[in-house]
Amino acid sequence: MRYCFTLQVRTDRMPEYVDRHREVWPEMQQALRDSGWRNYSLFLREDGLLVGYVEADDLAAAQQAMAATEVNARWQAEMTEFFENAERPDESFVLLPEIFHLRETGEG
Repeated sequence: MRYCFTLQVRTDRMPEYVDRHREVWPEMQQALRDSGWRNYSLFLREDGLLVGYVEADDLAAAQQAMAATEVNARWQAEMTEFFENAERPDESFVLLPEIFHLRETGEG
């Protein structure tokens, strides 16, 4: 399934946030893959609106699997300061409902 979510990055921290994502730790990337996150992308608007897209068989299960990893705890501890709210970003993003998807020819 496809999932889209939003978060709000602090505008004064956007350059550093972008820099941190240019070199996401290899162990964090592997943990995401191992937890069932696929085709994961983040997009950032100039006002700090962060839009994420991810595919997973079950997002809740993928989130739970990530929450159980030590590398995710370290990553979230570092990323929390970049967001408008004080909560962990991996526990506070807002899911958006999908209202349209252009299917490939032959896709079921």
